Amino acid sequence: MGRPRKALLDRQRITTAALELVDETGDFTVPELARRLGVQTASIYHHVDGRAGIVELLRARIGEEMDFSPLEQQPWDAALAGFARSYRAAFAAHPHLVPLLATTTVRAQSVIIEAYERMAGVLEDSGFPPEDVIAVLTALENLILGSALDLAAPDVMWDVPDGVDAPRLATALAASPQGPGRADRAFTVGLDALLHGFGRLLDDHPAVADQ
Repeated sequence: MGRPRKALLDRQRITTAALELVDETGDFTVPELARRLGVQTASIYHHVDGRAGIVELLRARIGEEMDFSPLEQQPWDAALAGFARSYRAAFAAHPHLVPLLATTTVRAQSVIIEAYERMAGVLEDSGFPPEDVIAVLTALENLILGSALDLAAPDVMWDVPDGVDAPRLATALAASPQGPGRADRAFTVGLDALLHGFGRLLDDHPAVADQ
């Protein structure tokens, strides 16, 4: 038999299959991935540096879904708000990726590094001191990733059972949007509050007055 015209395995196929497993089960192992692809486990190691390498491929794949153009906006809060919405939207279809990516260090030269480099530039150029930049970016990422997980949560997060005296919570639940609108509203409220807090941090920095 002649050699196949198309390679049986490549990094793109590995990434796609790993993403399918994460979407279905919340995680993956290299042997599971090999079974999904119909290859030997050792074959995968010819293309990637083990599980850590596959995680970085997944990180790069989700990064490709992000829109960087909001980072060109002015002022800084409009840039961060626009990118935060794009970041959240990229995870909307794959919320199970959040725990996997959030608990591993970003190591590869990926678009995620580029995104954070550009956000750091936006903040520093706007007067945020370097010692505050990582705290601001981490707080923003916590909101984005938490909200992405919220998209996969049940529509009703609190179900007040009969016999439990919680009338104010029951009233609030009844007034809350249902379906995707609940998570969207919570994200908007949280983003607005964070940006307002970041603005106060910037206003309180003594260097701002000297600019």
